[in-house]
Amino acid sequence: MILIYTHQITPRIKYAFKHIFTRVLQIPVSFTTTVEDFISHNSLKMSYTKQPLGNELFVKSNDLMFEQGLSDVEIQVHDWEETKCFFATNEKSCIPYDLFAATFYMLSRYEEYLPHVKDEYGRFTAVESLAFNHSFLHQPVVDIWAYKFKKILETKYPDFIFPKRSYAIKNIIDVPSAYEFKLKGLMRTFGGALKDLSGFKFHKLYIRSMVLLGLKHDPDDTFKYIINRQKQYKTKFQFFFLLGDYSTYDKGINAQRKELISLIKQVADYCSVGLKASYFALDNIKILKKEKKRMESILNTSLLASRHSFSKLNIPKSYRNLVEIEILEDYTMGYVNQVGFRAGTCTPFFFYDLDFEIQTPLKITAYHVLDYTLLRHQSLLDKKEALQRVINQVKMVDGEFVSVFHNYTFSDKERWSGYKELFNMILESTNEA
Repeated sequence: MILIYTHQITPRIKYAFKHIFTRVLQIPVSFTTTVEDFISHNSLKMSYTKQPLGNELFVKSNDLMFEQGLSDVEIQVHDWEETKCFFATNEKSCIPYDLFAATFYMLSRYEEYLPHVKDEYGRFTAVESLAFNHSFLHQPVVDIWAYKFKKILETKYPDFIFPKRSYAIKNIIDVPSAYEFKLKGLMRTFGGALKDLSGFKFHKLYIRSMVLLGLKHDPDDTFKYIINRQKQYKTKFQFFFLLGDYSTYDKGINAQRKELISLIKQVADYCSVGLKASYFALDNIKILKKEKKRMESILNTSLLASRHSFSKLNIPKSYRNLVEIEILEDYTMGYVNQVGFRAGTCTPFFFYDLDFEIQTPLKITAYHVLDYTLLRHQSLLDKKEALQRVINQVKMVDGEFVSVFHNYTFSDKERWSGYKELFNMILESTNEA
């Protein structure tokens, strides 16, 4: 255990220190405001305050960690060896930056509470972020900072045996619609056929007809392939099925269809299954509750995990709604147009509500690569190189690499050519770790 001395134990301090020590470095952490207790502690310890007590490990604390609510935070990002950091300390501090305050800023998504320009779907975009504008979006900086501090601890306490975590992967399979042509209903099927005809998409019309006649496999029905891949790996894939009503944004299959229910049950036999919350459920808790009940009635168990349509988040409202209806895990955090680390970490963390100054029970697993994002790379080789760069960053800190693929990503459509290779590359990366 490491003991932290500070002049005031705040929720922010507990939150940041527990992420760094408990979740990243896997060292239990405790706090004290009593000097005598600190002095008598005979294992790892450090002080986090304005002035050192003596010759102990000391980090000069930033005022951000003792504030409440939002303030006009001045941030100056500097190079720190192979990475970047902010909130500079002083010469008495054992590190040049208050990595704990910087961690709090990144994990709490402080910047997403501040005024910013949203995209057409109302999303916070990468170009608005500190990480993008200071060129550290490609790094899990929080984990890098933690490992830097670990080196300092190892020098100070050479006899202490530090736990070691292992590189892991989490594969998310997003299912906005289980099938391209099947189970769409008479009106949607007829409308789709007319659209194919008027757009001279005769090949698509032919495929549609053959699928509906039962003579061809639906292009987006890739579940057998995915389950077969799952059977070869211990780590369970995390599926998210859309069960929302048909709308402008969500065009899934009627949640009452027996075939869809049967498919979800089949997938749940092999993989973890969560809810893909519809676009209109994001800000409407009544709709969200309805969709949650639909999934629970199919799974016959409590719903643990969710992911939002279009990777849209309205912080803090989206997360508060999940907390209120007792969904404990979210997989929405990430950018749709940029590869990288939106919250600066490759370690799951908990949602901190800045308005109420509390850590909630909602665990956030941020994703680092979305299949769509890789489309910007023309060749398969370029896609592989981009993917490998992110995997390497996660491996350097023994973190968890999280990717999002869709069921249609594994189809034979030209647009997704080579994506099975990319998926396999992620799976095989655990063998090389």
